[in-house]
Amino acid sequence: MPQSLSQLYVHVIFSTKDRFPFLKDDIRDRVHAYLASVLREMGSPFVVVGGVDDHVHVLFK
Repeated sequence: MPQSLSQLYVHVIFSTKDRFPFLKDDIRDRVHAYLASVLREMGSPFVVVGGVDDHVHVLFK
């Protein structure tokens, strides 16, 4: 009996308005942790959440 397997990975990039460097070191880790917890609660496990001062990358299933 043939089987097929597929997995979909999504790469989303969030940017601050006008690329303003809002996500400084003191809040960046909390923002990344929050995004990861939201994805986990939605049943879409994250692979990686990261970014810099003006944008965030999220890779999830």
